Amino acid sequence: MAKPKITVVGSFAVGLTIRAPNIPVFGVTMLGSNFDMGPGGKGSNQAVATARLGAESSLVAIVGQDRFADIAIELYKAEGVDAAYVEQTAQSPTAVGFIILNDRGENFIIMDYGATNQIDAAFVDRAESCIGQSDVVMAVLEVPLVAAIRAMELGRKHGKITILNPAPAAPIPDEIFALVDYLTPNESELRILLGLRPDDPRPSRELVQMLRRRGARNVVVTLGSRGVLIVTETIDVEIPSATVDVVDTTGAGDAFNSGFAVGLAEGRSVIDAARLGVACGALVCTKLGVIPGMATRQAADKMYRTIAAAT
Repeated sequence: MAKPKITVVGSFAVGLTIRAPNIPVFGVTMLGSNFDMGPGGKGSNQAVATARLGAESSLVAIVGQDRFADIAIELYKAEGVDAAYVEQTAQSPTAVGFIILNDRGENFIIMDYGATNQIDAAFVDRAESCIGQSDVVMAVLEVPLVAAIRAMELGRKHGKITILNPAPAAPIPDEIFALVDYLTPNESELRILLGLRPDDPRPSRELVQMLRRRGARNVVVTLGSRGVLIVTETIDVEIPSATVDVVDTTGAGDAFNSGFAVGLAEGRSVIDAARLGVACGALVCTKLGVIPGMATRQAADKMYRTIAAAT
């Protein structure tokens, strides 16, 4: 069977992670531990994770001309990601993220998107031939909105499955929903998309229906340790996650989206694809650092079988 082909329009960033007993407040210096520096960025994470799961993975992104960009280039060579559409610019630095983890594995992140801000619709157009040969086209909102919209437009133009991971959440026009086959927010992103507070107390299922009335057809909400909620015209179901020892939740959403995309690209049902995504999301939480935690296909399939047996 031919490998599934996935194109991701997204971002690369270097993540600088440190563990601290609490989330800091301004004016306070505290001691941390377990410092780690490694590759990140939602688009890059998803490109690496889909490649590790056995897909032909292509990334459309911009990085700087600096040492952090070298990390990206080396990563894609090592992981087998097609970087033909990753360009370097001297106008901005490579994106960086500062990540603070508490003792419960929860995170607090500050991003500077740097060179990623230069991605526009014309830049995405350069990858149209790659998109046209893909099974699934993915986009995240770490890139400018016009670039994410263009990725979805080109995916729709060529009849491909389109996935928009609206992370980090930002207001988006309702017109984009017609271009998106699967919208994959987490619970706080779901609320922000509706113009609500991230901690709005209404049930997520109720809010998904509000989003669907605005045009979102298939909504898959990641629920953290509780799994995922899938709502379509014919499906309304929660898929529970597996119980794992959580070390670091950073990258769990990227891991889910990657497994979900690979499952869809392989022709699986939405529910089976989501189970594979949930398996990948659970596994990435068991290690410190996103890339080290991204699942191999063997590990993902084993966890998938556990989840499928339980549901």
